[in-house]
Amino acid sequence: MRKRDHNVLTNAASLLVCGLLAGVVVAAAAFPAVAMSGLAAKAGAETFGALPTELTVARAPQISYLLASDGKTPLATMYDENRRDVKLADISPWMQKAIIAAEDHEFYKHNGVDINGVARAFVNNQSDGGRQGASTLTMQYVRLAIAYSATHPADVVAATEDTSARKLREMRLALQVDKEFSKDEILTRYLNLAAFGNGAYGIYAASQVYFGKPPSKLKIEEAALLAGMVKAPTTNDPTTESGYPAALQRRDYVINNMVEIKAITQQEADAAKAVELKVLDKRTPNGCVAANVNSWGFFCDYFYRWWMQQETFGSTTYDRERRLKSGGYTVVTSIDVQAQRGADKAVRKAKSENSKEAAMVAVVEPGSGRVRALAVNRQFKLDDPKKPRNKISSDPAKSRKGIRGNYPATVNPLLTGGDGITGYQAGSTFKIFTIVAALEKGIPLSFSMNAPQQFRSEYKIRPGPAACPGTNLYCPTNSGLKPGGVQNMWTAFAQSVNTFFVPLQQQVGAENVVSAAKRAGIQFRTEEDLTLEKGAHQWGAFTLGVSQTTPLDLANAYATLAADGKYCEPIPVQEIRDPDGNKLDIANPRCEKRFSTEVARAAVDAARCPVGDNSSTSKCGSSRTAAAVKGVVDAPVAGKSGTTDSEKTAALVAMTRQYAVAGIMADPDWPQTNVTMKHEQKNGINPPVYETLRDAMKGKDRVQFEPPGQKISEGDQRSIPGVSCIPVEQAKSRLKDAGFEPVVSEAKVKSSCPPGSAHGTSPDGRTIKGGVVTIQVSNGGGGATPGNNGGGQPGNTGRPGGRPGG
Repeated sequence: MRKRDHNVLTNAASLLVCGLLAGVVVAAAAFPAVAMSGLAAKAGAETFGALPTELTVARAPQISYLLASDGKTPLATMYDENRRDVKLADISPWMQKAIIAAEDHEFYKHNGVDINGVARAFVNNQSDGGRQGASTLTMQYVRLAIAYSATHPADVVAATEDTSARKLREMRLALQVDKEFSKDEILTRYLNLAAFGNGAYGIYAASQVYFGKPPSKLKIEEAALLAGMVKAPTTNDPTTESGYPAALQRRDYVINNMVEIKAITQQEADAAKAVELKVLDKRTPNGCVAANVNSWGFFCDYFYRWWMQQETFGSTTYDRERRLKSGGYTVVTSIDVQAQRGADKAVRKAKSENSKEAAMVAVVEPGSGRVRALAVNRQFKLDDPKKPRNKISSDPAKSRKGIRGNYPATVNPLLTGGDGITGYQAGSTFKIFTIVAALEKGIPLSFSMNAPQQFRSEYKIRPGPAACPGTNLYCPTNSGLKPGGVQNMWTAFAQSVNTFFVPLQQQVGAENVVSAAKRAGIQFRTEEDLTLEKGAHQWGAFTLGVSQTTPLDLANAYATLAADGKYCEPIPVQEIRDPDGNKLDIANPRCEKRFSTEVARAAVDAARCPVGDNSSTSKCGSSRTAAAVKGVVDAPVAGKSGTTDSEKTAALVAMTRQYAVAGIMADPDWPQTNVTMKHEQKNGINPPVYETLRDAMKGKDRVQFEPPGQKISEGDQRSIPGVSCIPVEQAKSRLKDAGFEPVVSEAKVKSSCPPGSAHGTSPDGRTIKGGVVTIQVSNGGGGATPGNNGGGQPGNTGRPGGRPGG
């Protein structure tokens, strides 16, 4: 088609529109050429009155805000389009007047379509005055609403293409919109939809991006600048060198128009134009890599992964992500600013961000499952592949190939698992699950046995270092190859005696110990662990913490016990509200009772021993693996340390009634590390854990753990028969007949009894039925009065921990 023919047809169509608006239907007959125009192709034979009058308006994408648990500290923002709807009362009157001055002087006078404007545009377009539109603010709103309500890309094109058919449809819908909504409501809707460039959609985002203030605070010159941008946001971008002059010129144009419509005086206009144009280039941060505090990105990422698993937000991950980034939610997360800052400081105090060792700490609230902090000595960001700064991987195989590691920068979920992160061995922290399983079987805390230097178990394994020589039987030892001596659950847990817990696990069934761990919150993520779980009865080393776990799972498992056996799913949110302020139930804790209160309290009572605490019922002894915790935290505490073979990982759990903190130090890039992971040293894992708990507890009440009942603590107590000065074999027989397990002490004591005979027992008086009673042997040297003279329960005073242990 020749250009002239095209102009004739376009102008004819424009005249037809004017005629329709004036009620002159015969215009179609006067311009038969219109039958070949784009208008005919789009609108067919429809008359103006037959065009659609219903405008479907979908809510435009809204930015979602993530806040800390205090409901005010920003964590992150997430969006597809940076937009936040506001009410007209929250928009500066200058802004309202400026947009009218820029786009539609007659806005408050016409009925959605400015007939005079259409006529002017038609006349202008017949001359050489250039192309001129006649869209009112109402018509522009209709165009935006159609585009945002489109369900197919073709609908978006149809809503924005420069055709007479589109104009006709907009006019028809604009007339209807003007009937349904007040002028103020139309103005509000338009200002919330319009694009202002630099990723700012709607007046709220625009005022933040360019001036760092809410729209209610906009001044005349600021409002005029923003109003001038909607026509061409890229051309009039004041943040670019080329756009600055155009933006300034357009601002002054709008200010002059504000005088023309009597929105401001000439004096106000002159003063506004005299103000130097200064704008920010403050794009709103988007996503976890742009979290308010970089180290909080790991918590933010955990929240994001949690959201993506919730079917409440859509049936597919695509739908869920769109809801998060377009739904306009206000999410009060569970992150506790005080606890998080304490954790961030503590992990970096122990290990720098450039260290291959990752000091990882997770904090969970017992009774709700709310995750209060996640910290690791890493930067939450992607390493720039063009200018990489990460160190070469600590894994020798990758190092030889020049592959870089995940430090100091990573976005991997080191603390929570996923995306190939399966966890780390947590060592003897897992012994707590053997205690729980034993308690559930009716075995009390006072149950005692003689823990040897090496225990020959019934668990079958491959021949190797962990097997008894020449056999396929698992034979664990204690740290330093020392015997554990006579121990009960309190003392054995305090000293971390491997050769107490493996036989105890064998007695109650390893499958029951595994079940207790799972019910508490431990997950298995590796194929090896999942395979071993299927044959859990033979998983002999499970009690020593050889399966992989994450700091979050470990903290939550101990939190289950601190909450009297109530398991709560770990959750990163406290409250979620939609754009209309409605609260969503999805943020509520998801808890269920998984252990009896008595079992949980008894397990916690034993767990007070390793970390330097005592209860009215506990019998911890003097040797403890992490005794410093109690003094640093200065509150009732419970927990356990853990170490693995060759100390490739180190772990510690410490908890109060309000917080359970778990820390693991490991090399995520190379689990078979040749670095020794430490505990109590300043660069070990213990200080980050107890310093985090100390800081989290600042200003909090000191709440005691409830002690367990006597039955689950002491069991069925029986009197120990006297054995003084009788032969040892006779003493053993007498104790067996009374229902005890006799053990003969290798060390002899001074006694007036004949040498080699029984001097007495330890303990004396009473002990649990079936418990171990040690026969003390006389050296005949005189001195102590024979009899059952107590003396406590001897055991080694070192730190049994074992392989694994700690």
